[in-house]
This record gives sequence, structure tokens and C-alpha cells, in this order.
Amino acid sequence: MPELPDIVVYVESLERRISGRVLEKVRVASPSLLRTYDPPVAAVEGKRVLELERLGKRIIWRMEEDLYVALHLMIAGRLRWEVSGKAIPAKVGLAAFDFESGSLVLTEQGTHRRASLHILAGAEAVRALDRGGVEPLQATPAEFAHAIRRENRTLKRALTDPRFVSGIGNAYSDEILHRAALSPVQRTGQLSEEELTRLHSATREVLTTWTERLREETGEGFPTKVTAFRPEMAVHGKYGRPCPVCASPVQRIRYADNETNYCATCQTGGRLLADRSLSRLLKDDWPKTVDELEELHIST
Repeated sequence: MPELPDIVVYVESLERRISGRVLEKVRVASPSLLRTYDPPVAAVEGKRVLELERLGKRIIWRMEEDLYVALHLMIAGRLRWEVSGKAIPAKVGLAAFDFESGSLVLTEQGTHRRASLHILAGAEAVRALDRGGVEPLQATPAEFAHAIRRENRTLKRALTDPRFVSGIGNAYSDEILHRAALSPVQRTGQLSEEELTRLHSATREVLTTWTERLREETGEGFPTKVTAFRPEMAVHGKYGRPCPVCASPVQRIRYADNETNYCATCQTGGRLLADRSLSRLLKDDWPKTVDELEELHIST
């Protein structure tokens, strides 16, 4: 899922291409994409884009006549900048937004159609989409701590819940928790002041570093490699590979369609967190520490 750094770079790239320009036509290929009917899509056609911003993981266009376009890419949605009038790709294409200077094409891989498009009238309707989480790069340490401690949840859940913190998903939460040397399953109610300070600093450092990295990678072009799995990441998507800090193998917790990656040595004091599928299979043979896991590998 595109997260804060990806969305920021998308917005900046779009500003260079569509800010101040007239949206000539909206072509919707997948009816499930459109989540509103009043105003209709046609209401924004012929209107000029006045401003773009990020709202959580959404991209918001402020149009003339107090109209708004709100795009949420969800997990697999991606944007392409193509020549004006470019055909919407079969199977993966959801919509195209045509400008004189080019067409913004929205695609989504897979069979699930989760990406969404809202056409809204008035700023109040846009604010209704806000889940209420603090902006992690703007929040003071006290505001961030208050948001994290609002409910006694695991750190992984607190960082990725848009009601608490805005714009962070599975990938960057793994990187933040590794940078902060904190367990993904530690309860927010058990965090010390020092740990909260570390978490706030790590959040700012990871998001700022990756935003700058993606800006440099994109340059004046348009983002074409938006992915949650990047070779420069420390732990996310790196199961079994050495941690860049201590060289211990990166571990994982798998659930549904996602997994959490972490370093047991750096983040959990060497303790392995139970992976549901494997722990059910191995039962009492499930290793509890990195040392036990290493011994299991040697013995096999």
C-alpha cells in the first residue's frame, strides 16, 4: 500500500503536471471505484485544479467551484502519467483523468477492487474522510505520545491505525519499530517516556529519510516504482535475511494477507514472537529465542 512518503511524492509530481490545469474528462472503467454519486463525476469536468494535498493516504484535488476529487489507492492501486487520451489498460485499469498535458491513469492489480474515488462538494465533505490520526511529521512529542496512548494496543496496530497516526501502513511501521528498537507487539500502555521519545524520533527519521529518497529517485519524472518492498529497507520484506544492525536473521509474524517483519535481537531481547501458522504446526517444538532457532537450523 502506498504510504506517507509515496503519497507525498505522488502529490508533488502531480502538482507539476496538473496544478492550474483544466480537467477535461474523467473516464471510469470500473464502476466499483466511484463511491459517490452526488455531485456526479461530470461536475468536475471542465474545472481547473487549484490545489493538491495529502489527507492520510488519500490524494485530494481542490477544484474550482468548491469541488474536490479524493483518490485512495488502498493496497494495489497505482498511478501512471501517460500521453493525453491514452487508453485505460484492460483488466487492471480503473479510470483515467484527461488533461491537455497528459492523462493520469489509475490501475489496480489483483482481483479485489479496493481503490476508491470520491467526488465531493465543500471542504466539510473532505474533512469527513479524515480518520483523525495525528500527522506524524507535524505532531509534537506530546501530541504523538497522546495519540499512541489513546488505547492500549500493540505498537504495530497503533502506528497503522489511521485513527491514531495518519499515513503509516505495514511497511513503514516495520521500519520505524526497527529503528526505535521496539517490539511490534509491545503494548502502548507499557511504553516508558524514553521509549515514546525513541518512537517519535524514529517515526520522523524513517518517514523523512524515505520521502527524500523517493523524491531523489523520482526527480522531475513521475513515480513508476511505488512498492512496499525495497532493497534498502532494514526489515520489511526481509524475512530470513541478516539484520543490517546485528546480522541476526529477520523474523516475521504472518496474519491474513500481511506479515510483520522484525529483528528479535534488536527489538525483542532475542525472543521470537509466535508465528501462528508455524507455532500451530510445531507446538511445543516452536523455538522461543534466536539461539534456539539457530540450534534448530544446525540440527537439521
